[in-house]
Amino acid sequence: MKVVIMAGGQGTRFWPWSVKDKPKQFLSLMSNETMLQQTYNRFRKWLPSEKIYILTTEEYFSLVKEQIPSINNNQIIMEPLPRDTAPCLALTALHFLKDNDNEAFAAVPADHYIPDDHVFPEIFSLAEEIAENKCAIVTLGIKPTRPETGYGYIQAERNEVSNNEVSKNEVLRVKAFIEKPSMKKAVELLKTDNIYWNSGIFIWKPSTIGYYMEKFRPDIWEKLKNCEQVSKTQYSLVPKISIDFAILEKADTIYTIPVNLQWYDVGNWSAWDRLNNKKNGENLVQGDDIHLLTTKNCVIKSEDKKAIVIGVEDLIIASTEDGLLVCHKSLEHKIKDILNDKQ
Repeated sequence: MKVVIMAGGQGTRFWPWSVKDKPKQFLSLMSNETMLQQTYNRFRKWLPSEKIYILTTEEYFSLVKEQIPSINNNQIIMEPLPRDTAPCLALTALHFLKDNDNEAFAAVPADHYIPDDHVFPEIFSLAEEIAENKCAIVTLGIKPTRPETGYGYIQAERNEVSNNEVSKNEVLRVKAFIEKPSMKKAVELLKTDNIYWNSGIFIWKPSTIGYYMEKFRPDIWEKLKNCEQVSKTQYSLVPKISIDFAILEKADTIYTIPVNLQWYDVGNWSAWDRLNNKKNGENLVQGDDIHLLTTKNCVIKSEDKKAIVIGVEDLIIASTEDGLLVCHKSLEHKIKDILNDKQ
C-alpha cells in the first residue's frame, strides 16, 4: 500500500510559532525532528521510500524538499492553493487514477505525535485488506483516555464485522461521526461503549474516493477530473470543505479499527502543553531568559527576548519574530477565528 502524508495546512491555531511561511508541520515541536520528518520516518520503518508520498501546496514544495531531501519530485502531490481536505484528497485520487493506479493508500496528517508505533504494520495491513472491498473506507479509532473537546469522535456499531464480510473480525462498522463536543458531551461519550477519537487517518482506494465524490460532491470532482493540470484559478473555484462533511458523514460503507496506543494531535498550544513535562512548577516554559513570579498553569514561549511574567495564571504567552500572543487558555479556539478575520 501507499501512504500520503497531508502537509499543506497553515497551522493557525499555533500562531505565532506556526505561521503561513513555516507552519507547524515543518517545525520541531516534539523533538529535534520536525513533525513532517517524524511522520515520514514513522512509515519509512516498514514501507519502501517509493510508497510514501507527501501532499502539500505549491508554496511549501521547497520546505518539503529541504526536510525530506530523499523524496522524488513525482512523490510530492501539490495543491495549487489550500482548499481543505476534500478537494486535496480528490486531487490525490486523480493523481493516481490518471496513471491507472488504484492501489489503496492511507491519508495521514503530518502533525500527529505517536511515540509508540510498533502496531502500525499489522494495523495498516488489515486496513488495506478491508479497503479492497467495494467502496470501503477504513479509519483508525483511538480509544479515548479523557474527555476531549478538541477531537472529533467515531461511534461504532456494537457488533464486530463478520469474517464473511471483510475477512477479519477486529473491525467495527462506523455508525456515526460526532463533531467536536462540549465538555459535558465529551464526559458522556467517555462513558459510552464503542466510542473512539477520530484519528483523521483514512485508508481507501482512489476509485473509492472517486465513487463517493461523484455521488456526493460532483461539484468538486467534475471541476478536477478532466484537468490535465489544475491552475490556481480553476482550483479557487472548487468548494472549500473538509472530507468529513463531503464524504465521511454520508458514506455507508465505513469501518473503524480500534487502536490502543498513545496518539496526540499536536494541533494547538494546549496539546503541546499536555505533551511536555512541566518546568517551574505548573508552567511550561521555552526560552533562555524567562523569569516568573507567582505565575501558575501558563504556557510561555519567548524567542530571543527576555521575558518577565508576574502574577497571572491560565495564560498562553508566546513571543516570536512574527508576533505576540497573550491568550487565556479557555479562549484558545479564538486564535484561528481572529487570524481568519484579518485575512
